[in-house]
Amino acid sequence: MRIFIFTLLMMAFSGLGDVVKAEENFIVLAGGPALRKWEDLRSEKDQHDRWWANFIRASTIRMDHIRKIHGNRVGITWIVQRGGYVARGREDGKPYTTWIQEQAAKRNASLVWIESGKQAIAAINNHPTGSVVGFDFFGHSNKQCFLLDYSGEIMGSSKSWIHQSDLIKIRSKIFSKRAQCKSWGCHTGESMSGVWKQLMGVTLVGAEGKTSYDVVGKGTLPLVSKRWIR
Repeated sequence: MRIFIFTLLMMAFSGLGDVVKAEENFIVLAGGPALRKWEDLRSEKDQHDRWWANFIRASTIRMDHIRKIHGNRVGITWIVQRGGYVARGREDGKPYTTWIQEQAAKRNASLVWIESGKQAIAAINNHPTGSVVGFDFFGHSNKQCFLLDYSGEIMGSSKSWIHQSDLIKIRSKIFSKRAQCKSWGCHTGESMSGVWKQLMGVTLVGAEGKTSYDVVGKGTLPLVSKRWIR
């Protein structure tokens, strides 16, 4: 009898792998906004981030898409460069970090505040092997770099970034083989996407040319001036 019961238990446990799926996670990385005190010194056509929430609203649009398709069965990690929103909130007299926390809670997303590229990479790496099925970056960028801040502390410059030479520090095994990754920043497809594919083993769709966030206030993800490159 004991042998029979043990056999039944073993059969039951052996079948669990067929019905329990591995945990799946989406990562959304958002850079910080420029300060108006710097951008107001530029000509109007060269100014950035007149609206503080360009990257935040784009992030919430993407997270809404994820929840609509996958429901609550997947995890969402929202990594946000905190310093830029603290500084811009102080400048505008608004509680932006509190509002961001509320948006994360509304979408059942795990909010991770970061200040540096090193911290962002650590947050990305803090996911189980094979669990990351999606990655999106919303922020300023150039062809070789995610600029986590821009025109924040220094006009027209960044003090917080992930350069393509830093990508080797990202643990590539966290990504599922079917992971869909995209940078919604400017120019990423012109260099960084190729390095990402080589190191991560999955495609990072990136822009050739600039991207525009003018449409995110209408509920649309950013547009590209030329084309998306895979």
